Amino acid sequence: MDRVELGLLQALQIYGRVPFSQVAEVLGVSDQTVARRYQALRASGDVRVVGQTPPHAVGEEAWLVRVACSPGAADGLARALANRPETSWVHIASGGAEIVCMVRTPAEAATSSVLARLPRTPPVTHVSAHCVVHVFFGGPTSLLTKAGPLTAAQVEQFRPPDAGPAAGDEPVELTDGDRALLAELGHDGRTGFRELATATGWSQTTVRRRLGELRDWGALYFDVDFAPSVLGLRTAASLWLSVAPRHLEAAGAALAGHAEVCFAAATTGPANLYVSVLCRHPRALYAYLTGPLAALPGVSGVETAPVMRTVKRTETAA
Repeated sequence: MDRVELGLLQALQIYGRVPFSQVAEVLGVSDQTVARRYQALRASGDVRVVGQTPPHAVGEEAWLVRVACSPGAADGLARALANRPETSWVHIASGGAEIVCMVRTPAEAATSSVLARLPRTPPVTHVSAHCVVHVFFGGPTSLLTKAGPLTAAQVEQFRPPDAGPAAGDEPVELTDGDRALLAELGHDGRTGFRELATATGWSQTTVRRRLGELRDWGALYFDVDFAPSVLGLRTAASLWLSVAPRHLEAAGAALAGHAEVCFAAATTGPANLYVSVLCRHPRALYAYLTGPLAALPGVSGVETAPVMRTVKRTETAA
């Protein structure tokens, strides 16, 4: 990717609905060039802007789920999980013997339908679920925020304006109109106000106001869902770290700054720190494991599960 495309992706990560004219002005190219580049990336399926809701902001919990299954069953099971609205992303890992996915469930529910049914699914040989208790990197932040040509001053130009006072710590109660709005933005975060008004039954003015409120309350952010290969990143892995509790905060904070990390979170379970990494090739993964990762404080064990295939994307959805 060239400077224009990288700058465009970084700008979209800062605010997914930024006007192309603003991006063009900052990058020193024409509006048509920016629009054409984005449409080409969008049409290829390699890049799209999506509206996302952090689980805690709407009264939900996120669970990392590991599913071991019998040989040959991973593809079909992964596709079935990808079709479930509760799953944020789905990977086939460990040579095809394991599926790793993110599942969202209402906080007040005892379990989700996915978690309840998986152990009874015939190809499944083992299931473990790990609640995400703290996110160090992911959600409104992305790998793209750590790699791009924009200067600090240019980044500030793309910050969206505040629409109103932030809400408190309690989850936002969504209306039917909110859910319709979020569903449209989840499919395409750059959907026009006219189309959003049609989907919600609101006026365009109300759509603009509500979109700003949900964003300011922390119930909506815009993510760039991209194929890692567009950045030359072709080796992905899930890491399960065991870290001494007194070092967990420091280790997580350090991971957030690593260029290879696209998601890092503290979880329940035997391994208490989950990390998703993207590297250019296996040698770069080895360099990361024996370099920055090895320097983390308090790590007593690391399990590495190479990602063979991604069936459902949006890695930063927790």
